[in-house]
Amino acid sequence: MNSFIEELRWRGMLQDMTPELEEHLSKGMASAYLGFDPTADSLHIGHLVGVMTLLHFQRSGHKPFALVGGATGMIGDPSFKSAERNLLNKETLDHNVSCIQSQLAKFLDFSGSTTNKAELVNNYDWMSQFSFLDFIRDVGKHITVNYMMSKDSVKRRLEDGNGLSFTEFSYQLIQGYDFYHLWKNENCSIQLGGSDQWGNIVTGTELIRRMGSGSAYALTVPLITKADGTKFGKTEGGSVWLDPEKTSPYAFYQFWLNVSDQDASKYIRIFTTLDKETIESLEAEHAEAPHLRTLQKEIAKNVTIMVHSQEDYEMAVKASEILFGKSSTEDLASLDERTFLQVFDGVPQVQLSKEEYSSFGSILDLFGEATQGVIFASKGEARKMIQGGGVSINKEKIGDPNAVLTSSLLQDKYLLVQKGKKNYYIVEVK
Repeated sequence: MNSFIEELRWRGMLQDMTPELEEHLSKGMASAYLGFDPTADSLHIGHLVGVMTLLHFQRSGHKPFALVGGATGMIGDPSFKSAERNLLNKETLDHNVSCIQSQLAKFLDFSGSTTNKAELVNNYDWMSQFSFLDFIRDVGKHITVNYMMSKDSVKRRLEDGNGLSFTEFSYQLIQGYDFYHLWKNENCSIQLGGSDQWGNIVTGTELIRRMGSGSAYALTVPLITKADGTKFGKTEGGSVWLDPEKTSPYAFYQFWLNVSDQDASKYIRIFTTLDKETIESLEAEHAEAPHLRTLQKEIAKNVTIMVHSQEDYEMAVKASEILFGKSSTEDLASLDERTFLQVFDGVPQVQLSKEEYSSFGSILDLFGEATQGVIFASKGEARKMIQGGGVSINKEKIGDPNAVLTSSLLQDKYLLVQKGKKNYYIVEVK
């Protein structure tokens, strides 16, 4: 049985833990849970640190529980948030829980007959059985208001002037009860979480001590930061999601490909399952030729395959290479419309009607009045550049300006015109 703690240590994934946890894990298979907030129907890459923590826990021979907060998602965790969130209804939460489970199945083994197979639990299943009076009588009496007020997440909300609703204030008590419930019914003795969850987690260990006279343990992982101080997992377009409908595999791949050298060394340990020897070898290779971005390519490859598929990874690589000229008409035609438009996001576009497009007798006509001022200033300029070998349509070099326009429309409506090495234009026929 591999040491889970040692694995987290060398990967830079250990922030804090309660005493005796390492000894507890050394005695044999243990169970731990980590909670996921189901306020969206997809996880984003900010959740991946927790997912990878559970993955390493299972790989170390222990049993992971993934808890989706069907009940707590209706409230919202106030931990280091500046304002109260919108509350979701049961139907929306059920849909989100289902989507999250299918994403987790790519990382954790929920099948088979092994004793440490992963399990998914939803705290709505037990919290919905409580009446308000039962909860404050049976659970609330064990934790004082003074204890709850001492948590940093609560103090910060009170100090910043925004205040804290009773609904949010009760969150740590409900999360604490989750831990007690899993400890009592599933022999789950450890809760894992981000470092901002420490206060909520130890409320659970305290409840277990007071309600069950038992022992339980906590372990937190660091909150991921970027070297430039900006928030990890956010782009100009918003969060980077695991759902390919929200963030395409190409955009997902590009996110990892574009991380800084400083961050790449940290992220390759956290977000891949590569071993220490392999990572150190890649770092040495990267140090010799940083411009080749060896680390970034390896992270992007591993994470894209793990979250999406080998096929999606290959498509993302192909799409990325198109921008740098290492591609053919066939490569371009193989892209779906969404990926094509993302690859060439921001390039000048011109729209033509099908009638206009059908009327062109030659390639030169394409660069006439209908597209003038966007691609070329005049037909004369276009003719000169075509004859000089500086124009391609759909990645195919054009030699004769008077030749018939035979290029097939990509996705039945696009032409990609390249002028020189770096200037692209999209002609949309609609």
